[in-house]
Amino acid sequence: MDPKKKTLVQTVSVVVVMGALAWASVPFYDWFCRVTGFGGVTNVAETGSDVILDKTIKVRFDASIERDMAWEFKPLQREMEIRIGETGLAFYEAYNPSDRPIAGTASYNVAPYDAGGFFTKIDCFCFEEQVLQPGERVTMPVSFYVDPEIVDDRDAKYIKVITLGYTFYETDLPEDLASLTTAGEKKQN
Repeated sequence: MDPKKKTLVQTVSVVVVMGALAWASVPFYDWFCRVTGFGGVTNVAETGSDVILDKTIKVRFDASIERDMAWEFKPLQREMEIRIGETGLAFYEAYNPSDRPIAGTASYNVAPYDAGGFFTKIDCFCFEEQVLQPGERVTMPVSFYVDPEIVDDRDAKYIKVITLGYTFYETDLPEDLASLTTAGEKKQN
């Protein structure tokens, strides 16, 4: 094979392989984090745990908003102590003090990272986009449990406190609400 053609084939091969790796990196990283709990990613379950231990663990709650987000957002309780495996229910409050509807999506993390793979959400406001009308205040629940397998994990068994944190980010309004808002603004002008 001609050296120029060989170099061209190698260069194209490298570009194709790098493109494929870049395309696969996001789903692979997401899968890796869900399997290992790396980065504080939690598990999701349909129901609570079948096993409840006599050992307790403290869960703290944290809330923040993106810099330009107009909402106010806070946990309604700062912490709770639950038995490992027991279903916990916590509430967060969001308030839209602005004069326009705002849509938001919450991202979450669990600290320490070793606890992420053992923290399981059953239901959470973070699973769906939230839309608050001007002046609207809502209470949003999250139900969860700490997997009893945490007590057998080499690193996680020493964890006494888990922090569940949420950050709300403003997102585009759903199309049906955005068109209503735009129509309302045109009527006022």
